[in-house]
Amino acid sequence: MTHPSQHPAQQQAPQPAPQQTQQPDGGAALQQISANRCFGGEQRVFAHLSVQTGTKMRVGIYLPPRASSARVPVLYWLSGLTCTEENFITKAGAQRLAAELGLAIVAPDTSPRGLGYPGEDDAYDFGTGAGFYVDATAAPWVRGYRMYSYVAEELPALIASAFPVDPSRTGIFGHSMGGHGALTIALKNAALFRSASAFAPICSPMRCPWGEKALAGYLGDDRAAWAQYDATALIESRGWKGPPLLVDQGTGDTFLASQLKPELLEAACLQAGVPLNLRRQEGYDHSYYFMASFMEDHLRFHAANLA
Repeated sequence: MTHPSQHPAQQQAPQPAPQQTQQPDGGAALQQISANRCFGGEQRVFAHLSVQTGTKMRVGIYLPPRASSARVPVLYWLSGLTCTEENFITKAGAQRLAAELGLAIVAPDTSPRGLGYPGEDDAYDFGTGAGFYVDATAAPWVRGYRMYSYVAEELPALIASAFPVDPSRTGIFGHSMGGHGALTIALKNAALFRSASAFAPICSPMRCPWGEKALAGYLGDDRAAWAQYDATALIESRGWKGPPLLVDQGTGDTFLASQLKPELLEAACLQAGVPLNLRRQEGYDHSYYFMASFMEDHLRFHAANLA
């Protein structure tokens, strides 16, 4: 769980006027909010009206220099509770190596915003900034809180139509709630996502306070429905035929025992014969300092799997 950076010292140079990225049907799907030259490529931020959420969604995309002349592999990054697309862009330190490896990185927001539902903004771990990458079935969340379909279907189609990425070379990774999202979305969409990794993921939301609150609120009380959004349960029921999963977990993480529970994922993978590289990093916490420290390993992991 992290919070968007708002340091005045990080103010950017004046941005160009918003631009529309035309889609094949002639519609203007993406409105460019900002574009910054970065390690020879470009870090851009866009807004677009989402069919799945019914709201305007923001998404960041880093395009490496190689994208100017060829289609490149693409990684989707899913952030954790309270985050927006800005956290990864400004804190993860991923662009330098992404430029070298020729990887595009797409970083969407973590939830719809501004739907106005009662209680939507009352807590950091449910509602705004806490979409949990599920398709809600309980009222009123069913109308808009559809982050699973947004990430697994709508966004990849939009990115593939607008940018020089190779959809056959797609990976996904994330942090905390986003690590949960990355693992569950990959496990359910192995034909699209060829590699998956996570930092400090919520490994079994069915068995932790964050997850129990979110799944009950978005899906109701049927725990069988919850299992479709639980990485440990999905490993048990579906397995994984892709390359080994990579998970980094800090031993100094204050949420380790109560919320994250990597030992449950470890046991499920062992039982199902799913290769898992679970690395316990001594003394690291839950912050972006942890992710920045091991981001290079994850980018090289995905680059090798998507080569």
